[in-house]
Amino acid sequence: MVRLLWLLLLGPIIPVLGLLYQWVGSRYDRRRFLRLGQLVDIGERRRLFMMEMGGGVGPSVIFESGIGATSQNWARIQESVSEFAHTVSYDRLGLGWSTPAVSERIPSKVVEELRAMLQAAGIAPPYLLVGHSFGGLVVRYFAAEYPDEVVGAVLVDAMRTDEWPPVDESQRKLLNRGVQLTQWAVPIAYSGLARLTTMSFFRRSGKFTNLFTRATGGHNVLERVTSELNKMPPAVWPIVAAHWSNPAYFRGMTAHIQGVPGTVMEMLDATPIVGMPVVLLTPGHPKAISDADLRKIGPDAEQLIAEKSGHWVHLDEPELVIEQIREMMTVVGAGLSYEAMMQESVSAD
Repeated sequence: MVRLLWLLLLGPIIPVLGLLYQWVGSRYDRRRFLRLGQLVDIGERRRLFMMEMGGGVGPSVIFESGIGATSQNWARIQESVSEFAHTVSYDRLGLGWSTPAVSERIPSKVVEELRAMLQAAGIAPPYLLVGHSFGGLVVRYFAAEYPDEVVGAVLVDAMRTDEWPPVDESQRKLLNRGVQLTQWAVPIAYSGLARLTTMSFFRRSGKFTNLFTRATGGHNVLERVTSELNKMPPAVWPIVAAHWSNPAYFRGMTAHIQGVPGTVMEMLDATPIVGMPVVLLTPGHPKAISDADLRKIGPDAEQLIAEKSGHWVHLDEPELVIEQIREMMTVVGAGLSYEAMMQESVSAD
């Protein structure tokens, strides 16, 4: 009887405590981490979180993340590249510290916002663009539509639109499932459970994380996420945890997943990239892109196989990505084509 009475008394209080825990934690996160970059106002109540590093002459290197990733995904590579170039990473609208997305998450809209951010921040072209997965499509659209502003592109296992036919029902079911999961995560984040779970995980105790993921059937997902997070610098883990504790992040993820069919339609017959070096880094485990598909990306595009990598090439083999950026900066500076540079490299060997 006494236990029942306590449950009746504490039952209404626990959700309130969870909401308070999330509210206080969210404010603390913003105070700690927003100072690492800046919020750039691009109008219409849209602000993008941007991180600048490095300096010197030459083009600015702009990093574009995968579909659910933020600027932190490039932390290790940006730090290294900033030793020889001016670099910019940022959070797309709806993700990280940026304001919510107000337009469809397709490459044309993302490029429009990215260009507005660069202009507002006073970062003038030329740009060397580096994009992973969905970000690779954003880079392709940017380079093809604004070739006068871009001097080269590094595509890190760019999303293959031919693998996402708009009428494929199995893919549509997969997308619907992803939307459902991210929508469920919003109230979980508001309740403070997402914060409690991520904090438990990043503090390495993991007890609450394991309990929660087993109860919700997300243990396999946790294993895949853990594998990728362990490749990122420990310094960014608290920032990632803050993002995953924020309801707005999951709303942004929903918007990005919902934008996949539109992205596929927009990029299936996209304009090829011409007049600049383009290199595509393809993981070793899937089959390489055919010459015909490579020519659709750009008539002079080159493909390199990252033998030791999965989809997250920049986490599996960061030095390979850094070296490609360095070499492309050299190509741009010398006025060579990427193909000529590769031929020179082979001759030197």
